Amino acid sequence: MDILEDLQWRGAINQCTDLEGLRKLLKTKKVSLYCGTDPTGDSLHIGHLIPFIMLKRFQLAGHHPYILIGGGTGFIGDPSGRKTERSLQTTDQVEHNEKALTAQMIKLFGTENFDIVNNYDWLSKIDLLSFLRDYGKSFNVNTMLSKEAVASRLDNGISFTEFSYQILQSIDFYHLLKDKDIQLQIGGADQWGNLANGVDLIHKKDSKAEAYGLTIPLMLKADGTKFGKTAGGAVWLDPKKTSPFEFYQFWFNQDDRDVVKYLKYFTFLSHDEINALEEKVTTEPEKREAQRRLAQEVTSFVHGDAEMKEAEKISEVLFNGDIKQLSATEIKQAFDKVPSAHAENAITNIVELLVNTEIESSKRQAREDVSNGAITVNGDKVTDVEASIDPADGFDGKYIVVRKGKKNYTLISVGDAVSED
Repeated sequence: MDILEDLQWRGAINQCTDLEGLRKLLKTKKVSLYCGTDPTGDSLHIGHLIPFIMLKRFQLAGHHPYILIGGGTGFIGDPSGRKTERSLQTTDQVEHNEKALTAQMIKLFGTENFDIVNNYDWLSKIDLLSFLRDYGKSFNVNTMLSKEAVASRLDNGISFTEFSYQILQSIDFYHLLKDKDIQLQIGGADQWGNLANGVDLIHKKDSKAEAYGLTIPLMLKADGTKFGKTAGGAVWLDPKKTSPFEFYQFWFNQDDRDVVKYLKYFTFLSHDEINALEEKVTTEPEKREAQRRLAQEVTSFVHGDAEMKEAEKISEVLFNGDIKQLSATEIKQAFDKVPSAHAENAITNIVELLVNTEIESSKRQAREDVSNGAITVNGDKVTDVEASIDPADGFDGKYIVVRKGKKNYTLISVGDAVSED
């Protein structure tokens, strides 16, 4: 089975400018290919993983992937998938984001048989007259207006700046073909118009050149909503924005109806392994073996084996309820999204602690909940209203974890630990 057949089995091919031509090319040589991302933020999110994992599959098959970081196009703004104009970024913002994204890319792809390029290096050298004469003449305005990214914006209006984005992306492909012999560009489904434009420009400049565009289907969940968003927003690859534990939990909590599709898209497991997990979803769904393997594979790919194992440990401990097994760092990850409070680094009466941290609205209510066994502190039930809580008793003296009832947690930072949040 060749790589295109594997991608088709995984449901990862949406459109290709010439699928059979690409198949023939891949049988004759190892190719260079690329995918681009603009530095609009300082972290990638899981939506970016969809095309990047395809690049990784090509890399594992011996081909040479490039990531294009749009230091030039990042100053312009891609209209794809947007209803309004993007805010223009400052030079400092773009450069900061470029550095952050570069570090994330290297973590995913390593440094062997992989390169990163920046389109600012060539786009910034094109003067206006050359842009209009050498490239503008190759683009028909009527055709540009018909592209979905532009057509969807016509009612509300689109600036010439964003309208010209598709020309700049086409120039990228042409430049990379000439300079790096890159013959394949990969992108999301919303990039189809831009990829096709790039191939057209190349053929207008050199009718004998071989160049291809390949897009990935729009990822939708079983309920019809777009993949990649949660109630709390995007799921980031930056561990400071989305902890490895939260990242792991995102994948572990996937619906039975989606998990096999995600195993095909986001993991490098073999067909046989995925088919076996699919059988488990049908015969033993309560064990969530497919979800666990998905979470393990993707978390390990993005954050590393050690972080994946730590996330798995936190998950198991929380499920079993014995949080005393966790370190202070693991506690911070596990309870990062629950309500938080601060307490002084001093031994405190349980009732005072609950009222001072606003877990309880009054001393009367605090006493009642303690007496009724509704309060646990660091995993231990507290039923004595005269009990004293010593921060030094757990988690390096940095945190106190209070649970009220079955699910209402509060993470109390102690003393200087509040500065870590």
